[in-house]
Amino acid sequence: MISHHLDIAPEVMDALNEGRPVVALESTIISHGMPYPQNAETALRVEQQARAGGAVPATVAILGGQLKAGLTPREIDYLGEKGAKVAKVSRRDLPIILARGQDGATTVASTMIIARLAGIAVFATGGIGGVHRGATQTLDISADLQELARTNVAVVCAGAKSILDLELTLEYLETYGVPVLGYQTEEFPAFYSRSSGLPVDCRVDDPSEIARMMKAKWELGLAGGLLIANPIPEAYAMPAGRIDTAIRSSIREAAEMGVKGKALTPFLLSKVEELTEGRSLQANIQLVLNNAAVAASLAVEYAKLGQKTGPVNGQL
Repeated sequence: MISHHLDIAPEVMDALNEGRPVVALESTIISHGMPYPQNAETALRVEQQARAGGAVPATVAILGGQLKAGLTPREIDYLGEKGAKVAKVSRRDLPIILARGQDGATTVASTMIIARLAGIAVFATGGIGGVHRGATQTLDISADLQELARTNVAVVCAGAKSILDLELTLEYLETYGVPVLGYQTEEFPAFYSRSSGLPVDCRVDDPSEIARMMKAKWELGLAGGLLIANPIPEAYAMPAGRIDTAIRSSIREAAEMGVKGKALTPFLLSKVEELTEGRSLQANIQLVLNNAAVAASLAVEYAKLGQKTGPVNGQL
């Protein structure tokens, strides 16, 4: 039974039972995304942004071997203070962390799983993982992409992290039938930058239309999520050329140091922050806040369609 593994915060459960909008939020941005106390402060700001948009926030994590959908401020601070000592958890890691009674910060993939188990249909993150540069040799492909292909959660993001091969990432999503919707844009955003030169599958300007697409997809029995690509606000966007130069330098250094696997993305983001003198971190914070606002609007519209959800008891 799933129920004894999953703890849904009372506020989140009440909202789900009453058909009110809820937005899931990940926790790797807390433990692995930035230094303490800025990480915890940012997580609370993101929650407030969701509330301002009319949705109940449900920050997702694993504490003491229990899946959590909705954290207290104290629990968020705990994850922030422990930082990278908390395991970074994707789909494959869930049974290990639960069986050992450990803490875990959830990636996009594992946040989607826990959100789906709790019955939460909308999730806001910064950027998804994807196909890494050089993956034709390394086969380094994020589990986030497979989760988008199989788990029924709509994910609002600022595109894929720009350290990745964005073209191959979009090809992968197309192969597995994941709709990539550009929110008020016809171009796939590149995380720190508003454009990548790559088209989205469909431009959508109104959250209510995205909500209808979610409903139609899942009513047809088409398993998997939808990716809503929401560009970083123009005031905080960074020049693509400057970011790409920093990324290429960081990738070379990672290769020289033998950094790979789970450690690669945090390493690259940290090096990019260093090379951009902190501008990339500020951009990251602003794009997450922006995504939370759009996700709240989407959750509100989805709730209007009468899509009352709740904990799932089947397999994912």
